[in-house]
Amino acid sequence: MRVVHVSTNDISGGAARAAYRLHQGLLQLGCDSRMVVAHRWSDDPTVQELASKPVLIGTWQRRWRGWRIRRDMQPYLTTRPPGLEPFSDDRSRYGYELPRALPACDVVTLHWVAGLLDYGSFFRTVPQRVPVVWRLSDQQPFTGGCHYDEGCGRYTATCGACPQLGSRDDHDLSHRIWLRKRAALAAVPPGHLHIVALNRWMAAEVHRSSLFGHLPVHIIPNGLDTTVFAPYDRAYARAILGLPQQAKIVLFVAVSVNNRRKGFAQLAAALAGLYDEPDLLLVSVGKHPPTLNIPIAHHPLGTVDEDTRLALAYSAADLFVIPSLQDNMPSTVLEALACGTPVVGFDTGGISELVRPGQTGWLAPVGDVDGLREAIRHALHNDDERVWLGRRCREIALAEYRQEIQAQRYLDLYQQITTTANATVRVG
Repeated sequence: MRVVHVSTNDISGGAARAAYRLHQGLLQLGCDSRMVVAHRWSDDPTVQELASKPVLIGTWQRRWRGWRIRRDMQPYLTTRPPGLEPFSDDRSRYGYELPRALPACDVVTLHWVAGLLDYGSFFRTVPQRVPVVWRLSDQQPFTGGCHYDEGCGRYTATCGACPQLGSRDDHDLSHRIWLRKRAALAAVPPGHLHIVALNRWMAAEVHRSSLFGHLPVHIIPNGLDTTVFAPYDRAYARAILGLPQQAKIVLFVAVSVNNRRKGFAQLAAALAGLYDEPDLLLVSVGKHPPTLNIPIAHHPLGTVDEDTRLALAYSAADLFVIPSLQDNMPSTVLEALACGTPVVGFDTGGISELVRPGQTGWLAPVGDVDGLREAIRHALHNDDERVWLGRRCREIALAEYRQEIQAQRYLDLYQQITTTANATVRVG
């Protein structure tokens, strides 16, 4: 089985790392797996980067396409509300470069491809005999540009008047992107494009979508290497990371706290009410450490790129907190579970399926600061319960989220759809 994975990055960012983990898992099963990316950060020879310096005409074409995309976004730069993540176009500066660069394969798997995939050129160019699987890292593939709709729901119709553009125009950029996506998808033969949702929440969102609602949907959770993400002795982990042994450590992990969807403002407010908890320490991991203007000790670890060191951070913590207001299947929660660290989070999206009260952690209503605070307080005050949940976290990670389980599920799906696709081509 020859599989090509398409991802904007290979190992930079949670979505990219999840794609790379699947790629590694398939290689371990003996699959001929390769990745094609816009930006290669690893030295893995099975990862192919699109030419960073194409020939002269290619450079001009990239600049022209990029200029058009930026021009269309320009009117909304001053109207977009603060604290949002990127808004992604259906077009790409790479145009036809991506489909032309794909190695010969039996199936293509799309991952997080914002800024790389050009809908129009890709879906009109990929051979009919090669089925496409799209693993959804977020909602952007079926929206008018947002990666999470924050409850807007306009993707169930035709987008337009987009709150994340600060627009009241029904024919704004989000609607035009939606129209172009619909036109590109119209070129896809029935049964050629399969959607993989990571959980029931995302599957339900796909079914509600006006663009993807008619497509076949399969639910396959992400996986990870549970030999790397595994529990370490807490005292040892704290000593290695320079953390105090007696502290009650709450861990927060995010690349940036400026994205309001990540909910750091809610976490900070919850922690502010725990100022009287003895030895409470917030440990954060991320490129941009948060500023904590509350009387709680804070130890930023900065960027942690090495998985083993990240596993040490989870093992050193008493509790991992994910205050996201909307999320799919955060790699951070999977990593915490595999390291035997219970989780507190809001009852939203895929978090609700990972954080199971009485099994792997505690949930609070979405945005409920008081509920989040009390869940953290309860966890810190009940050592026996927290330790038992930690063991259960590890058991569930081993039973449901091992990398080889995920890879085998994808391999089974690939075999099923390629058999059907070849039969369809022969009949046609």
